[in-house]
Amino acid sequence: MLDELYMRMALDLAKKGKGWTAPNPLVGAVIVKAGRIIGQGYHEKYGQPHAEVNAIASAKEDVSGATLYVTLEPCSHFGKTPPCSDLLIDKKIKRVVVGTLDPNPLVAGKGIERLRKNGIEVVSGLLEEESQRLNEIFIKYIVTKEPFVVMKNAMSLDGKIATVTGESQWISGEKARKQVHCLRHELSGIMVGVETVIKDDPQLTARIPNSNNPIRIVVDSQLRIPIASTILTDQDKAKTIIATTKRADREKLATLKQMGIEVIMTKEKSGRVNLRELMRTLGAMGIDSILLEGGATLNFSALEENIVDKIQTYIAPKIIGGKNAKTAVEGAGILSLKNAFQINRLTAVMVGEDLFLEGYMDK
Repeated sequence: MLDELYMRMALDLAKKGKGWTAPNPLVGAVIVKAGRIIGQGYHEKYGQPHAEVNAIASAKEDVSGATLYVTLEPCSHFGKTPPCSDLLIDKKIKRVVVGTLDPNPLVAGKGIERLRKNGIEVVSGLLEEESQRLNEIFIKYIVTKEPFVVMKNAMSLDGKIATVTGESQWISGEKARKQVHCLRHELSGIMVGVETVIKDDPQLTARIPNSNNPIRIVVDSQLRIPIASTILTDQDKAKTIIATTKRADREKLATLKQMGIEVIMTKEKSGRVNLRELMRTLGAMGIDSILLEGGATLNFSALEENIVDKIQTYIAPKIIGGKNAKTAVEGAGILSLKNAFQINRLTAVMVGEDLFLEGYMDK
């Protein structure tokens, strides 16, 4: 089916914008006339022209009478750029094939309605599941104003994330680690607990060429973070935010503010940072997605507070053992299997030598 072929091309184009368009969606567009592709484009960066505009600008000939394939409903409102639906009308596009409707209340079917009122044939819902999954971050954020949270773990075949001595570098293989750095580039924020900072002194950056670094978020209810930590002293590389509570060390708080570190004060929840409140605050700051990289206690709290949307786990072909060796999720744990956190739509593929599992939390 040619329509499906062109839509898959549009989806592939949209993926090129990963890491650059947030909090806007990923969108690709292909223009076909008389059986020939005459233009294509994608939303390249936040604040810059949308996919439809770039596709029309790239066209090798007049686009009137052509079919435009676009992964997301054309916008019908003024934002950073004019409405794409008006452009398609002005350019006399004959037919528009849409992957999925835009959940943005400012659009929500209005773009398609405007096109149809102006005599343009519209087909909607082609490869809808793929289109929605491509923009799962945008869909959650635009509706809830809270970030989409991905919990990532790397463990041995027997479920250990480190040896009994705490050694964890590297459990997963090189290809898995590169994939994680790509994910860091694609998401707006990366969040860890203060124990991870104290123990590992991580950089939490995307160490791949031509990448964005995520905003680093440290959950630290008492401000125990060492002032000499890498993520506090390299603010030229990436911004760091500390989430804390009224139990915070006041002297440390003053020092952090003098260093230019942004500190978010939340209410306490069982003596810890209130993660639900933190998600609302981060969302209001424009952070639409977060990579949660532990530690094990924070992971359990995140699951318990139901802020996790997706789970990604790399399982290395190694056995570590050790009664006291750490696992990916600890905390208080559940008391009954009927209360276990359920993962849906689980998939499995090999990434180098590691098994990569990905699934979604039961909401």
